[in-house]
Order: sequence, then C-alpha cells, then structure tokens
Amino acid sequence: MSKPVDVGSLRVGGYMIVDDEACRIVDITKSKPGKHGAAKARIVAIGVFDGVKRSLVKPVNASAEVPMIDKRPGQVFSVNPSGIQIMDLETYEYVDAPFPEEEDLKAKLTVGAEIEYWKILDRIKIVRAK
Repeated sequence: MSKPVDVGSLRVGGYMIVDDEACRIVDITKSKPGKHGAAKARIVAIGVFDGVKRSLVKPVNASAEVPMIDKRPGQVFSVNPSGIQIMDLETYEYVDAPFPEEEDLKAKLTVGAEIEYWKILDRIKIVRAK
C-alpha cells in the first residue's frame, strides 16, 4: 500500500517508492524555476531491501508514491536455513522473513528473542532486536 504526495513535501529521512522499490531518501536538491519551466527536485534514495542507490528528477509539483510502513513487534519462533519465522505479538500470526544483512543483528536472532519488523509493500524486513 502506498499514498500519493507532492514531491515538494518530501524530506530527507523519509521514504518513497522508486522503480517499484521502497527507498529511504538521503538527499534532495531543489532548483529554482526557470523562464520556461517549473522547479525541479533531484532525489537520491537508497533501497530498504536491496541497498541500491537510486536517483530521479521530477518537478516539485508532481506526485510521488510514499509506502505505508507497518512497524510491528514480534518474537522469533524458529530459525531455518532459508529464513526466520516470526510470531506477531499483537495478532499472534506467523510470518516468514529473510535473514537481515547486518551480521550483529543476525547474531541476536535466537528462538524467543523479541524483535521489531517492518512490513512494506507485502515484504518483511527485520529492523532490530529488543
């Protein structure tokens, strides 16, 4: 799920969808309007799931998609070779998540550990261990 917003209202540290991938905005540069055109914004963003740097240029009054981020508490139920099974602590449903890229976070994921995970565009990312 996502919602449309104006490019001019995006801020550094926020999130947006670039090339069908949820990305965190790391830099925004706005140019002044010229004689024949509108002001433009150059946005540099890094993918949440793949870590790829993406950039795009859009008019400030154009619309962009911002993903709806569902931040949820969970508990590690099992650790499999293919990923981690998480039990949501609010709804008690089970979800499968891939291993996180960070090695120190990966070391903390043992059975019974409480975590925080994000659900963005029907994909799951483990953010931190509590």
